[in-house]
Amino acid sequence: ESTAALVQTLNTASTAVTLRANKVERPTWHAPWKLMRVISGHHGQVRCVNVEPGNQWFVTGSADRTIKIWDLASGQLKLTLTGHISTVRGVTVSHKYPYLFSCAEDKTVRCWDLEYNKVIRHYHGHLSGVYCIAEHPTLNVLVTGGRDSVARVWDIRTKTEVHCLGGHSDTVYSLACQNAEPQIITGSNDATVRLWDLKMGKTSHTLTNHKKSVRGLAIHPEEYTFASGSPDNIKVWKCPEGQFLRNMNGHNSIINALALNKDNVLVSGSDNGTLDFWDWRSGYHFQSLESKVQPGSLSAEAGIYAATFDHSSLRLITGECDKTIKIWKEDSTATPETHPINFKPNYRPDRF
Repeated sequence: ESTAALVQTLNTASTAVTLRANKVERPTWHAPWKLMRVISGHHGQVRCVNVEPGNQWFVTGSADRTIKIWDLASGQLKLTLTGHISTVRGVTVSHKYPYLFSCAEDKTVRCWDLEYNKVIRHYHGHLSGVYCIAEHPTLNVLVTGGRDSVARVWDIRTKTEVHCLGGHSDTVYSLACQNAEPQIITGSNDATVRLWDLKMGKTSHTLTNHKKSVRGLAIHPEEYTFASGSPDNIKVWKCPEGQFLRNMNGHNSIINALALNKDNVLVSGSDNGTLDFWDWRSGYHFQSLESKVQPGSLSAEAGIYAATFDHSSLRLITGECDKTIKIWKEDSTATPETHPINFKPNYRPDRF
């Protein structure tokens, strides 16, 4: 018994030495997540989700051409906005105004005034379907990307197109905005991620490490880093140059959505209905969940198109192919003893 204990101690010590030598980050324990609520109400696939800054309600856009506003605490429907004539692919609630911005496959970008629940502005210019939308956190600009392979920067008030960010050779599928440089990051079906200089309206860096289309982007709320998701793997990058940091391997499917919270939990949602959870710092894959389809749906309709955390980081909201919205939460009964970390460190770090 004492020999076994000695061997175990030596193994632990040698592992610690190797970890120190290669600076392998040990994973932080996170509670596993579980399904809390299923909300049905849309008559088409739910393609996009966004939580308002006050954390009271959230917005979804769907293939049934409607935008619905739901109460976050109860899951009750508060409002339905109609007006788009094709699938709504992106929604975002303004941080500064009582506005909601939406974009759709009907080539339109709309600004809704939530005091009157009416469209007050159209941003006209996209030549094809618009797939993603983001509001700049401080500047008065809106960024949209779509099937015409460009991201367009709009002045919110005057409706004018400030920049047309050209450079991608295929659909711009995902985009993200932040205060620091690069202020705009886009991911595209041409398998590249581009970092943009907003002042010049030009690409500052192009990241070509991915082999397949980049459909998910997530910026870390506190660190100066971001992640991009593709069917080959999830890659973590350092701003402002887009220096490659690490890979997160294991979600072998088409990743449609990435979400990241303040507790360093990264979530990837995929076309086959799996939700994978990762520890951000170490890249440890601590949970994989399979989303169950609504009764009456085909098993092939288990697909996750959108995922976002609320502002408390305690709830995860996903928009799914089976026309439902699912809300997930951490399992409060779990402890590090019931769900231990099973970490196999990678001593040969990825170079790209």
